[in-house]
Amino acid sequence: MRHTIHWFEIAVSDLDRATRFYETLLDVKLRREEQPGSSMAIFPYTEPGVGGGLVRDPRRATGAGGTVVYLDADGKLDACIARAGSAIILPRTDIGPAGFIALIQDPDGNVVGLHSERA
Repeated sequence: MRHTIHWFEIAVSDLDRATRFYETLLDVKLRREEQPGSSMAIFPYTEPGVGGGLVRDPRRATGAGGTVVYLDADGKLDACIARAGSAIILPRTDIGPAGFIALIQDPDGNVVGLHSERA
């Protein structure tokens, strides 16, 4: 396991406003990306480091509970999903070259992501 955390997402209602806020706050330039059903602004990071971004997705809540941390499930995503049982919110999902994700809800109601790189 390289890193416990593989990725993070901060859900936002206005991607342009949030991008300006974080670029000003951190004095960095975020990279815009379009995903199916969502738009993102990615914080700068160096591979193989931990990355993350702002996400505007109408299916996602903003504010308290709108941030998702993706934990390392490399090579064991399917086993993790099987153990999660009814806690699965989003089943194994192909996210292109970056690999696969799933979302679960823990016993306290937190949404946690699982990420596995493409083999």
